[in-house]
Amino acid sequence: MILETVSGEAAADFAPGLEKVFSFIPRERLGPVAVEGRVPAFLRGTYYLNGPARFARGDVRYKHWLDGDGLVCALTFTDEGARFACRFVRSDKWTAEEAAGRALFRTFGTAFPGDRLVRGIALESPVNVSVYPWAGTLLAFGEQGIPWELDPVTLETRGTYTFGGAINAVTPFAAHAKIDPATGELFNFGVSFASDRPVLNLFRFDPSGRLVWRRRHALEHPFSIHDFLVGPRHVVFHLGPYVLDMASLTRDKTLMESLRWEPQRGTRLLVLDRETGEAVTSLAVGEGYSLHTINAWEDGGHLVVDVVELERPVYDEYEPVPDLFPTVGPGGPVRYVLDLAGNRVVERKALAYRAAPDFPAIDPRLFTKAYDDFWMLGISHAGPRGRKFLDSVVHLTWSGREDVWKAPAGCYLGGEPAFAGDPDGPGGAVICQQFDAAKEESSFLVFDAFDVATGPRAVVRLETPVHLGFHACWAEGR
Repeated sequence: MILETVSGEAAADFAPGLEKVFSFIPRERLGPVAVEGRVPAFLRGTYYLNGPARFARGDVRYKHWLDGDGLVCALTFTDEGARFACRFVRSDKWTAEEAAGRALFRTFGTAFPGDRLVRGIALESPVNVSVYPWAGTLLAFGEQGIPWELDPVTLETRGTYTFGGAINAVTPFAAHAKIDPATGELFNFGVSFASDRPVLNLFRFDPSGRLVWRRRHALEHPFSIHDFLVGPRHVVFHLGPYVLDMASLTRDKTLMESLRWEPQRGTRLLVLDRETGEAVTSLAVGEGYSLHTINAWEDGGHLVVDVVELERPVYDEYEPVPDLFPTVGPGGPVRYVLDLAGNRVVERKALAYRAAPDFPAIDPRLFTKAYDDFWMLGISHAGPRGRKFLDSVVHLTWSGREDVWKAPAGCYLGGEPAFAGDPDGPGGAVICQQFDAAKEESSFLVFDAFDVATGPRAVVRLETPVHLGFHACWAEGR
């Protein structure tokens, strides 16, 4: 199959059948599932996943991958076998549109006559990006907005989660909360996109959910920031010059149409003090863009900052559904070594793997600590023009090892490859999704984390398909 690009140039289709991933509404369920192959004995707990999973409402067909309503999945392994649950988050958007039987709200990439903005200035969150177990509950997050609390087993929506009233519906609150397993603290951020005075908000919560502090930092520009890093003593933001024009959004443009990439402004690393939230330094690091980060830790007197860095943003590659990633550029893991005392970047190290990887994950026990191994999903056809999608499980090390498994032709991957460690040894597993377009079948794949190239050791096939998700995590439980 040959597709036509915007310029009229012919482009190959590297993802035949991808349209099927976006063509159905998943069926909610809770029950046992069969497992093929061998699940490691230590794998006892739940793989949680969130992602966009409904792409049409009435006469409106969504155009962007970030537009779909959030569907949370839970794949649980016990001594008695495996069970699977999936359920839409009953957000304000989902509830109102279900009752109306049609689309009501403008989304990240889709505007339509009569669409609504919240208070005339913001999107109503579809709560479709991430999910985290924390403080005895399960929280689902959208790109900007208050998180929603779910039942950890049934995934039923309990309501909004306000951290004891510390945040509300107008609080800028992002999707990438960071939870330190050693302290139980949760950090998060949000950007107030006022065109004249944009502000970065940083939040710190104690293990009980109490707000410790909120710090506000003026931004030079209204940067679009999706992720950040928390280290042992610092918090770090990779500020790429992807700028949001709020005036455009509040008139008649989508958020996607209101974003501008301005590389001439340069990219900086903003470093804050973890204990106080106060600014430490801001260092220039070229013109790259980072959607997702990997880890931050300390090596002697240096702060090490690891990110997935791309030449340019990828949000425009998430549309039009289903013809995604048509011109996605190269990118890969990059390490910055910072000398904060000398206020300088000591080293920039880029790994050789450049196949536009995304959704990085580490062993969560090594959060803020020195580590070598990490896992991502990659696009094997990154480079040539044409529709493509994530189709590789990628295990890399900073010491130079590449361990990659590519899915069979016509199969596509989703879901952050979350790491599940062996509590009694050095081993571990990673889990992600697969969608087989020819069979219209969804499955979850379980890999030996340190030998993914051999292929999945166990497969959980679902009776009916679910969409490919975004972010995931592993919650250990015997």
